[in-house]
Amino acid sequence: MNAMRPEKTETTAETETVDTNLAAVTEVEAGIRDFVRNDIAYLRRPAATTTATDAPPLDPSAEATVTNVNSLIQRVAGTSLAEIENLISELESLRDLLHAEGQRVQREISGYAQLSQAAMKSTRMIADNVAQWKRAADGLRNS
Repeated sequence: MNAMRPEKTETTAETETVDTNLAAVTEVEAGIRDFVRNDIAYLRRPAATTTATDAPPLDPSAEATVTNVNSLIQRVAGTSLAEIENLISELESLRDLLHAEGQRVQREISGYAQLSQAAMKSTRMIADNVAQWKRAADGLRNS
């Protein structure tokens, strides 16, 4: 016996969500395209043609576009690289600080351990002396 299962259909809410997400993605992509066009528009200038001997020469407008895109990428990447280098130097200084603090804590623990041992030795000596005095006092009482 074969039971027929109803086909799954998207509800209106799911369709609207997908359409909204698609519209948002399209809007962001359009914004990026506009940003790149506007950002490199002032950079358009004729570039000197320096091509490899075995490669065909590029169209001057295509080469200018490539140069402009490379310039844009270098500016964006330069900022990011500077931020990353600053972050690396901060992390290195924090690592050095943590290392120094770890050594300080080890020295403090060692000092406390030595102090604790000295206190235990002193307590034993005092307890032994008190026990000797007690025995001597008991001996005097018995005599």
